[in-house]
Amino acid sequence: MYKKSLGAIFLLIFFLSYSHNLKYEPDWSSLDKRPLPKWYDDAKIGIFIHWGVFAVPGFRSEWFWWDWKGDNPTQDVVDFMKKNYPPNFAYADFAPEFKAEFFNPQQWASVFNASGAKYVVLTSKHHEGYTLWPSEYSWNWNSNDVGPHRDLVGDLADAIRKNTSLRFGLYHSLYEWFNPLYLSDKNQSFTKQDFVNYKILPSLHQIVNKYKPEVIWSDGDWDAPYSYWNSTEFIAWLYNESPVKETVVVNDRWGYGVMCNHGDFYTCQDNYNPGKLIEHKWENCMPLDKASWGFRRNLKLGDVLTIEEVITSLVETISCGGNILINIGPTKEGSIPPIFEERLRQMGDWLSINGEAIYETKPWRVQNDTKNSDVWYTTNGKTVYAILLKYPYKSLKVELGAPKSTEATQIDILGYNQSIQWIDSPETGLIIDLQNVDTSLIKSKWAWTFKLSNVA
Repeated sequence: MYKKSLGAIFLLIFFLSYSHNLKYEPDWSSLDKRPLPKWYDDAKIGIFIHWGVFAVPGFRSEWFWWDWKGDNPTQDVVDFMKKNYPPNFAYADFAPEFKAEFFNPQQWASVFNASGAKYVVLTSKHHEGYTLWPSEYSWNWNSNDVGPHRDLVGDLADAIRKNTSLRFGLYHSLYEWFNPLYLSDKNQSFTKQDFVNYKILPSLHQIVNKYKPEVIWSDGDWDAPYSYWNSTEFIAWLYNESPVKETVVVNDRWGYGVMCNHGDFYTCQDNYNPGKLIEHKWENCMPLDKASWGFRRNLKLGDVLTIEEVITSLVETISCGGNILINIGPTKEGSIPPIFEERLRQMGDWLSINGEAIYETKPWRVQNDTKNSDVWYTTNGKTVYAILLKYPYKSLKVELGAPKSTEATQIDILGYNQSIQWIDSPETGLIIDLQNVDTSLIKSKWAWTFKLSNVA
């Protein structure tokens, strides 16, 4: 027994040493072999925050500058500027009004913690190029030099880490619409890399070393190949040498042709929800505002997803093996719009009851029930969870075609402490009888989880 235990210890030491010394080469064939850090798959839910100078005009979307001065200006944005601002007004003139005077990172952290999310991803720099940290690579176009005169990234990172157990991540756009260095490289068909070498890579290294984000959410990659962005070299450094090399995860937006093919998790497109099991880890990033990722001053209630819609997307995503990243757009003052806070807190209330069926689960052998399209499944390996999106108030029964009962099967409703009745037969499948269930005693308000123990 002693010899066997000693041998196992030596084997473990060898494995840990081998894993520690494993180096990833700067090519996709090597990088794609890296195992996904377990924390990310277990976490399931994150909060996305689109915040920047675009919150000052607060009109149309976070692409306001491009819609105003890009290749094909959007007429309603052009008209908006003509009506409300003088002819010589420049986009940079919005920056002094991005004051974030009401930004309370501790309050933000409290809201995110109450949402039930397990990680947060903040836009460190969107396509406008303005950075939310004091970057010397973005002189006079960062949150320290103009606007709030503070390190917004650092303030939020500190608040989240000191007050919650959430992981902290950063979004970073590779390109910038009107940066002269970028436009020069683009005009030369990306044969030059001045923008990458003097701006992008130094910025990426800086935010990783300074803020230690455990998610790097890249974007703005589509104009150029990954070789222009030096993406594989940067990711190899992340995996091999960075201060977050053991836990960091990256998405799939690192150059055209990379999306949905490489990265720790795939995003494939905004609002990606395939509705079926995807073998590679993926993420559904979706805004609460149906029309924009950034704050809009003309937001209407009907533009915001209902809590039922949020939970439906959440359940479908987790059932099919994905994570969900739910986006909010704060105001220029640094406030989270109350309707967004309400949605996040509602989600947290639901997860406080049904989180057992979400966190640290895996897809079951069936994702959507074969008889009831309103039922989606997850499992923790022993127990199967059937999440019902619409309560059958008329029929008071739930027919399930996928699970098969055994002699030891037991069915419960999470958030309901009374027993329920059910039958199973080859002809009808498993039928849960809800006639004697007192709905006033069920804690869950919007979707209901049946805990199926010992089913096949």
